[in-house]
Amino acid sequence: MGRVPTAPDPPSTRETGPPGRLAWLDALRGVAALAVVAEHLPWALPPLRPYWFSLGVYGVMVFFLVSGYIIPASLERRGDLRAFWFSRLFRLYPLYLGVCGLVVALSWWVPLREAVPRDGSAVASHLTMLLDVLGLGGVADTMWTLSYEMVFYLLVTALFAVRLHERSGLFAVLFAAASVVAGAALAAAPLPGGPLAYASAAVFTAGLACVMSGRFRTAAACALGLMALTLPVLSGRIPWLGLTILAVMFTGTAIRRWEQGTGTLRPVALAAALVALAPVWAVEAGWWWVEPGVWITTVGGAGLTFAAAMALRGRPMPRPLTSLGLISYSLYLVHHPLFTFLRELIGGLGGAPHVVQAAVAVAAVAASVLVSVLTYRFVERPMQDLGHRLGRSPAGRPPETPAPTRDMARHTN
Repeated sequence: MGRVPTAPDPPSTRETGPPGRLAWLDALRGVAALAVVAEHLPWALPPLRPYWFSLGVYGVMVFFLVSGYIIPASLERRGDLRAFWFSRLFRLYPLYLGVCGLVVALSWWVPLREAVPRDGSAVASHLTMLLDVLGLGGVADTMWTLSYEMVFYLLVTALFAVRLHERSGLFAVLFAAASVVAGAALAAAPLPGGPLAYASAAVFTAGLACVMSGRFRTAAACALGLMALTLPVLSGRIPWLGLTILAVMFTGTAIRRWEQGTGTLRPVALAAALVALAPVWAVEAGWWWVEPGVWITTVGGAGLTFAAAMALRGRPMPRPLTSLGLISYSLYLVHHPLFTFLRELIGGLGGAPHVVQAAVAVAAVAASVLVSVLTYRFVERPMQDLGHRLGRSPAGRPPETPAPTRDMARHTN
């Protein structure tokens, strides 16, 4: 699957709690990042790719479970939509825009992907990150998952604004059921993404301005949520897959509710069963990674990995994995362009000796990790800190946390 890796983007432990408190989530992010990097290595090491299990889908599903688990908790802990969005925007956009700029600047050497429109819709869709739900390609292949991160943020914002955010299990089941129906009913999204890119950019910009300023906040949040709800079906590249991803993210939230004693595992089990069935009757399901055996093995592996890490959350996590987890967003975004540039320089290695393939693969991964450490240190962390400072509520302004969420807030502090 050439389009895989989120990061999903769950926040690191330094955003959500004391050091080590949520280290298991950073370890999960490290595992997911390694899986995604491995998905894109076969150009250098062809024997690496298994065809009974999708490394890329596995990695993104782990990322999405982690995002679902922690993102709503982050919002509810803050109890402030303004602070939440400052944090999210400064977390996601600086590095993302930097990678976009680098790829575009070097397009004279390595042309942009064919899936990227050559008109203003590409600019509009990249500015909102709603690429995949508009059926448009990103300048870097891995950017497609950020569409679902953004959709999830918008949905969580709307649910928080209307006090429905605690119904996570219900929404997990509804999205999972909708994915089965969409797979059987839709061969493709009914509306083209190009024209919608401009409209969605206008709604996104105006809606977030209202949410962050406090003017017409509830109405704006509902408009953003409605847009986020409809785009994956109306113009998403693979409608049933988009709905499945949202089901997985809300399942992560439902697991968090169960952990805190405010929900049960019944909706988690039902949503998981529906997610496993999602591609079985899908009209548009001709890819090897959605063959029932491969799909169930892959998403089941992601779920078991999350469950195992959660079961071990009270124990020390391997330092290499937690360190990779901290830089996972950087690694997720930069590794694919770096691999692309390297492949352009040296070509394919399918006929090279295995020792040469392995050496190039190790060098490519090492270079990606090194660049990611630097971008995390000099781009991500400073911009995250700036976002936290700018997002602080003015003195005397009360938090927006609804009373039912205060118990969760205590768990995330």
